[in-house]
Amino acid sequence: MTPENARRGGEEREGAVMSDVPRRRKRSSRRRRWSVLITLLVLLLVIASGLWLASRAQQVHSSLENMIQTLPSLQTAALEGDVERSVALTEELQDHADSARSAGTDPVWKAAGLIPFVGQNFTAVSEVAVSADDVMDRAVAPLVRQFDSLDWDSLTPRDGRIDVTPLEEVSPTLTSASNTLQLSYERLNGIDRSRLLPQISEPLQQAVDAMDDARQALSSAAAAAEVLPPMLGADGPRTYMVLIQNSAEIRATGGIPGAYALIRTDGGAIELVGQGSATEMGRFNPPLDVDPQQAQIYSSRLGGFLQSANLTPDFPTVAQTAKAMYEERNEGQRVDGVLAMDAVVLSKLLGVTGPVELDDIDDPLVEQLISQTALPEFLNTDNVVDTLLSDVYSEIEEPEFQDIYFAAVAGEVFSTLSEGAGDNAGLIDALTQSTEEHRLYLWSNVSDEQAVIASTQLAGAATGPTKGGASFGVYFNDGTGAKMDYYVERTVELIQSCSPDDVREYTAQVTLTNTAPADAATSLPRYVTGGAVFGVPEGHVRTNVVAYGPAQAAVAGARIDGAEVPLGSFLHGNRPVGVVTTELAPGESVTVDLAFTNVVQTDDPVLSVTPTIQPVSDVVQPTQVDASCG
Repeated sequence: MTPENARRGGEEREGAVMSDVPRRRKRSSRRRRWSVLITLLVLLLVIASGLWLASRAQQVHSSLENMIQTLPSLQTAALEGDVERSVALTEELQDHADSARSAGTDPVWKAAGLIPFVGQNFTAVSEVAVSADDVMDRAVAPLVRQFDSLDWDSLTPRDGRIDVTPLEEVSPTLTSASNTLQLSYERLNGIDRSRLLPQISEPLQQAVDAMDDARQALSSAAAAAEVLPPMLGADGPRTYMVLIQNSAEIRATGGIPGAYALIRTDGGAIELVGQGSATEMGRFNPPLDVDPQQAQIYSSRLGGFLQSANLTPDFPTVAQTAKAMYEERNEGQRVDGVLAMDAVVLSKLLGVTGPVELDDIDDPLVEQLISQTALPEFLNTDNVVDTLLSDVYSEIEEPEFQDIYFAAVAGEVFSTLSEGAGDNAGLIDALTQSTEEHRLYLWSNVSDEQAVIASTQLAGAATGPTKGGASFGVYFNDGTGAKMDYYVERTVELIQSCSPDDVREYTAQVTLTNTAPADAATSLPRYVTGGAVFGVPEGHVRTNVVAYGPAQAAVAGARIDGAEVPLGSFLHGNRPVGVVTTELAPGESVTVDLAFTNVVQTDDPVLSVTPTIQPVSDVVQPTQVDASCG
């Protein structure tokens, strides 16, 4: 190649390179513009998504807030039987729930649930919105529609009869609604609230708590609608034994069953067909067979006397023993179920029915007892507890006549109820409160019915599956052989602690105080003080304190006023049981600590106590929680 050609080739290449520079600069500029444009678009998309999410969040919040504000009105309307308003409010609530679900399941909202670190908050809100909509559509709305067709008056006893047909009709709807609420509760309760923002976790916890209360109430209603028709004789006559528990002489389930009544149901008709006393049954020798574990804890007296059948807190055992005792003493007669209640239940019922006039009782002996004593001629919600647990002993000396008076009063209250006195809402409220305070128990000899009852608080079972956290029980049995428990005040408190290796322990701390007058030995009737027949000085109170720990735990020891004491250690089923005995002179107080170790469950503990004449809310104190426990 000539020099000239080489020079020209070099110039051409240089020219070509120079000509590429503007093109590269243009391409680079275009890339920068596209990058800026894409960034702007992404930024706009993020802002738009944020604004969209914010609007959706506001929609969810306002919809759920409107539901919270409207629900009490629906509850009031339902209790008042205002069907038209209940339907209107339900439709309004459905609209709010649908709006919340629409916003909480929006595609953008659901996509936000995938964002690391914060996405779980969006997901939690979605779960709340979906659950609220499910509950309204599948539980509340069907119930309201069903109640729209109910004859509410037919659910109230009239002339000794309850029409069971409406209960049979509503039962499937109640069961379906109960299942829906249970599933929604489990879904929300399963959310890990520790990973949520406080603005989400706190309302979620409130929703879970509210749903927990509602599901328990609905579960009880569904159970009642399922078992009440046959128990009221829809499929044939039934006979029930009603134990009247006298808390002046304490027993694990409430009080000594000194008196009982017999109720017969047939096609919804309810009739009081008999009354009796535990004294009349006498002693069973040899004792009836009972669970060996319980006989070891409470002695063979469980099967020896009706008065001792409820030394155990396990009501199915109590009921089966009472049934067997009655049938052995009354050959050819059958008991289909057993109920138990105390004087406080009667007080709550009288708050619904109004006073009962005792001078109307068609029993010459009862009329004589009233006319010859200072006992009141009528009983109301204010005087019935004091009359039955205290005044009757100062006015009637013979225990047999005391039991007759007890049974007559219970029968009169029952008759007043069966005639239709009071209203549905008040009666339901009284029975619900009594059940929650473990003052009302029920057992059926029909296995299918008992399986339903077993899932409710009416069952009073001391063993078997439990709901919630670790299950504890503190129960009291009289050791005085008298009626001094009317003067005993009690408190029960659970105290949590943890060892260095994080072994969880709970102590059941029980305080008992004898409030009897200082001169109780002489000022109180001998039948009340016991007359020292069982070795307890008159005016003193001896109590066997029985504490149950949760399954798989172990009794760790006992202290009285801080000093270690020996205790009885047993098993009932797979639950550990500790027993100590106290004795108090008038004015004395004592503190008993019963400790349990190796407690596995970490949820909030559940505590059951023997109901006394004190409000249960005064007896059970808040649990003390050790913050160091993991």
